[in-house]
Amino acid sequence: MSARGRYVAGVLGRLLVEEVRRSGRAGGGADGGDGLESARAVREALQSLGPFYIKVGQMLSTRPDFVPPAMLAEFEQLHDQVTPAPFHLFEPVLAEDFGPRWPRLFRDIDTDAPLGAASLAQVYRAVLADGTSAAVKIQRPGVETVMAQDMAVLRKMARVIARAAPRFTTVIDLPAMLGVLFDAMAGESDFRKEAANMRIALRLTEDIEHLTVPLVLLDPTRRVLVQSLAPGTSVRDADPAAFTTDERTGIGRDLMAFMFQGFFLDRYFHADPHPGNVFVSPGHPAHLIDWGMVGRVEANASRSLVLALLNVAANDGTGLAKTWTEMGHPTPWADLAGFRTDIAALVPKVTSASLEHLNFGVTLTAVLTHATRRGIQSSPVIALLGKSFANLEGSIRHLCPELSITDVFAENLRTIMFGLARETLSEQQAARTALELMIAAPGGLQQGREILRNLAGNDLTLRIATNGAKPGRNQTSTTSRHTRAALILAAAILWNNRRR
Repeated sequence: MSARGRYVAGVLGRLLVEEVRRSGRAGGGADGGDGLESARAVREALQSLGPFYIKVGQMLSTRPDFVPPAMLAEFEQLHDQVTPAPFHLFEPVLAEDFGPRWPRLFRDIDTDAPLGAASLAQVYRAVLADGTSAAVKIQRPGVETVMAQDMAVLRKMARVIARAAPRFTTVIDLPAMLGVLFDAMAGESDFRKEAANMRIALRLTEDIEHLTVPLVLLDPTRRVLVQSLAPGTSVRDADPAAFTTDERTGIGRDLMAFMFQGFFLDRYFHADPHPGNVFVSPGHPAHLIDWGMVGRVEANASRSLVLALLNVAANDGTGLAKTWTEMGHPTPWADLAGFRTDIAALVPKVTSASLEHLNFGVTLTAVLTHATRRGIQSSPVIALLGKSFANLEGSIRHLCPELSITDVFAENLRTIMFGLARETLSEQQAARTALELMIAAPGGLQQGREILRNLAGNDLTLRIATNGAKPGRNQTSTTSRHTRAALILAAAILWNNRRR
């Protein structure tokens, strides 16, 4: 076991010993039955273990289906804030990544008061040599090694739980959840990936009036990222009265619309839009910062999520239950009828509620709770989406709590549906559908090869040879129609290419 593994085991071992002592003092029921002291101890242990464990705790805070209420409340308080370390610990990183002449890149760096301090990095206010104000994000020395070791430890723990509780793992796929989290956090350990995320996000926000992303100012390295300074303060510390009503609601609507676009069309979204990562200032667009954690959604899952939200907006609990079940995996003991009853009772309570009365992230996790209780395994990306939804709501609630998420979704529905339609009717998707039909139908593979040869040679002559044969025992009229439909679709694609 690595030194990091031994340290993690020691922290968890001490936590277990304290829990046994608390149970003994309470006569067999720790904390007198409410679990508050135990939950606080677990939260403090996760904070002491660093960023990966903090992110795991934050994701677990969106899973009331298997996390006790007292622990949920504590996990929601998890923040990656640590005591700032002196600058001299970070200076070697600048020298190694930018070279010994790195001071020439800057006119000034405020090394006395970091803008932010976390277990992964510290951020400093700076002025570049050309006078541009900047924020310099520097990774803590050695943190990449610690993160790799933590990933290995967490994967091993998930495998142990899977072997020890196979029925639990059938419904809660912990290894898959961790895989989604680790993929999302790739930019946390390599700032070149975070810079790439920022450039993509900046392009996606070009036409959004009230939202933007900081610029990457210097070529990033693995451990140093220099970006433009976001004006204003965290939305958590902002005074709503300093903004006009149009500004407040504009920021809230644009932030929601951008996240919806990410969830359902781009399938690429900021996975950690908590209030500390949204900076606002009167007269300026909001800045969404810290792009180290980015989520991705598979196409079919994102379409199912659109349908799920449509069902909520339409007050259709039965439709939501059906969509959610198809998006996941019912276990052999699943109670589908009970799940439909649960969701039919839940949906009317959340339709058209404003953020003052609705936490949509909690609504999402309420569906998760019912699904797990009824034996339905939900998609592992739902945990990350739930975290992002919850963070988003928390950020917007500080500035404009009167907004309704379902109303904003309805306002953006036209854009979302037209985007999905364009995608579905695209040439690439049509070609894929044609090939799937041809391969599925008897004799279709040979005909598919013929079409591909025609396409490669730009030959529009479509040869269909039936040899006068009648359908045999394994060739039905249905499959013949499928093949003809596929060939017609492929011919249309070829004709479109030729016209171009």
